[in-house]
Amino acid sequence: MALVDDSTMQALNAQWRGKDRPTDVLAFAQREGEAQHDSTLLGDVVLSIPTAKRQAEKRGHSLDREITELLVHGILHLLGYDHERSPAEARRMYARTREVLASLGPLEPPCEY
Repeated sequence: MALVDDSTMQALNAQWRGKDRPTDVLAFAQREGEAQHDSTLLGDVVLSIPTAKRQAEKRGHSLDREITELLVHGILHLLGYDHERSPAEARRMYARTREVLASLGPLEPPCEY
């Protein structure tokens, strides 16, 4: 997992998805593309911390919770889930997201460091 700023995320989003704006999470599956070396690696998840912070504030929960939700979302993409394929696939992915998050237990209050 990589934690980046909005400008880095915008550059990645423009390069790999053709969308010249920051986004909250990107997933780069190891099994895609020409280089498929280690089958035990799923790939990389990249999170924009400033975007995650804005979303957490807007949703009224902690940054820890937002990062956890984004990480789960990214990992599900690495496992082949894709909410952009169809409405049915979106429902399937979001149902699985809820299952995974529920299995983690309560995400609030924020962690004490």
